[in-house]
Amino acid sequence: MPNNQFKRSELYSVINGMASTAVARRLQKHFRQAGLEITIEQWSILYYLWLEDCLSQQELCNRTFRDKPSITRLIDNLEKQKLVKRVASKEDRRINMVCLTEASRRLQNLTIDLANQTMDEALEGVSKEEIEIAKQVLYKVYDNLNR
Repeated sequence: MPNNQFKRSELYSVINGMASTAVARRLQKHFRQAGLEITIEQWSILYYLWLEDCLSQQELCNRTFRDKPSITRLIDNLEKQKLVKRVASKEDRRINMVCLTEASRRLQNLTIDLANQTMDEALEGVSKEEIEIAKQVLYKVYDNLNR
């Protein structure tokens, strides 16, 4: 049953990324102001590696919802910046594990602080209840489209 209680074009732009794009732009601005030369996309790879170091490229694809060519390009650039290194898996040498370097470990606290600052700015005036409702709605949209 269609839900006609909203202007579809307005909702589409929000669900399609208007808010996430604004957050990403602000976070990128904070990174530049801090003298960091990493992109938001690169940071998302580092973020998942800070949670669990030495993940396969396929696992990074799964966690970041990106395709293999995109992950490969991001990892190539992070490797050039000496922020990650590829290591052959001990279980299957055909699989590359992507591991943090000491340089990327030093970025963790600063970039997480900048991300938290960005989210504080983004969520100013938004109640915890509103955040919870928004999360529930977006998870439901995601689940509806991934059945």
